[in-house]
Amino acid sequence: MRGPHNIWRLIRTGATFERTGAMGAALDAMAAPARVRLAARVLGWPFAWLGYPGDPALPPVTRAITALGPAYIKFGQILSTRPDVVGAEMAAQLRMLQDRLPPFPTPIARRMIEAELGHPVETLFTDFSEPVAAASIAQVHYARRAEDGAEVAVKVLRPGIEAAFRRDIDAFHVAANLIERLSPSSRRLRPRDVVKHFESVVLGELDLRLEAASSSEFAENTKGDPGFSVPEPHWALSSRRVMTSDWVHGIPMGDVDAIRAAGHDTTAIATRMIQLFLSHALRDGFFHADMHQGNLRVAANGDIVAFDFGIMGEIDEYTRRVYAEILYGFIQRDYRRVARVHFEAGYVPRDRNMAQFARALRAVGEPIFGADASRISMGNLLSYLFEVTERFGMQTRTELILLQRTMVVVEGVARSLDPQINMWTAARPAVEPYIRDNLGPRAAAHDLSRAVRALGHYGPKLPDLIDQAMDRLTEPSPPVRVKVRRGLPWPAASAALVAAGVLVGLVFAS
Repeated sequence: MRGPHNIWRLIRTGATFERTGAMGAALDAMAAPARVRLAARVLGWPFAWLGYPGDPALPPVTRAITALGPAYIKFGQILSTRPDVVGAEMAAQLRMLQDRLPPFPTPIARRMIEAELGHPVETLFTDFSEPVAAASIAQVHYARRAEDGAEVAVKVLRPGIEAAFRRDIDAFHVAANLIERLSPSSRRLRPRDVVKHFESVVLGELDLRLEAASSSEFAENTKGDPGFSVPEPHWALSSRRVMTSDWVHGIPMGDVDAIRAAGHDTTAIATRMIQLFLSHALRDGFFHADMHQGNLRVAANGDIVAFDFGIMGEIDEYTRRVYAEILYGFIQRDYRRVARVHFEAGYVPRDRNMAQFARALRAVGEPIFGADASRISMGNLLSYLFEVTERFGMQTRTELILLQRTMVVVEGVARSLDPQINMWTAARPAVEPYIRDNLGPRAAAHDLSRAVRALGHYGPKLPDLIDQAMDRLTEPSPPVRVKVRRGLPWPAASAALVAAGVLVGLVFAS
């Protein structure tokens, strides 16, 4: 599918921004330099007539993004949480992309529900409303379950959304390929891998059964978190294109004035937002990866209520430890520790100078710590960190993209509640316990016990592995001149390490 039609799609993207008047607004919001502004005008103006007209009632940038389709809308949702990047006025305009997009007709939604669930809407729900929220992927209706009158939210996918999203993602693949061809230096950032990762995450959002499963798992993981709640899914009323869950009451997180008027402490809520996100990412390795204001409410008792679990992030235990050590090293201003973690994890090539890398990291951290609390930004830290790691040959870690992006989004939400929040002070109570429990002597003992159990599980296979390794070692070398690396062949080395592990396990067990 990645043919010339995708080049056409990219041309129409620029043309749409020009036609809707969004080009100038976008360049102003991003503080683009004069040369970039001139190039954008020269390249965009001749093709403006090819752009999509969009809805004239919307602000220019929002008009262009909504006209271009769901993938662009997702990008706009991210920017809506970053007033420090695009400005407060632009962020406010983009916020409507979160849950106030034009809905599709209710009769179509009712027909989709009947086709998916196999029964007329009237037999499943009462008080089935017109759409109460509409986003890029789906829209939501208020209803009551017919069997008991319980209040529920019924989420229905937009018709044809799968094909539309695949078309946009396909164009992104073409753009990534062009970027790598035209700018070899960009390959370090692996734009093609980034698009693949984005594709795998977002396409999962198009199957509401997976979202229901994520909601159920997330609710189970967080049931003990004070000041936080998650609506439960209703499995009998859910399918691939329809999902039913508990109705969420509360004030939208984006309505800061209403939150304050209700007597809630916005500083406390902002701090709790950061700590909850870090706890979910580090403790569980499973976190809400779409935590913008449109997916959050503040309940009457002050609890944060999260919903819309179409995009979830998952990181393995080892990566969690690496991420926590890097974050904690910056919090402690221990730049040698941060540098060592990068080298040990293989993020930076081992032929680079660790001391020089540590000094470069100091240049990243110190200006941020010396700044006023309102200027201490996780987004700035990530930006500076990318600049430093580029000089030291670090490649983009695709497994951390979603985590980093969500951290930036959470920071944006927290700053909308309290512009003066100190990110490091807020993060410390969530990071320090994880470091203590997972990187100290107790964690080492736990890891050793797990290793012994794993070795015991595979114990019956060890004799065969060792025999195979010894057979390989005793085989005569073929009469071919090749350059051979010193050391054991991989199977022999693996068997030797396993055998050594068994011995160590036996010593500790005795």
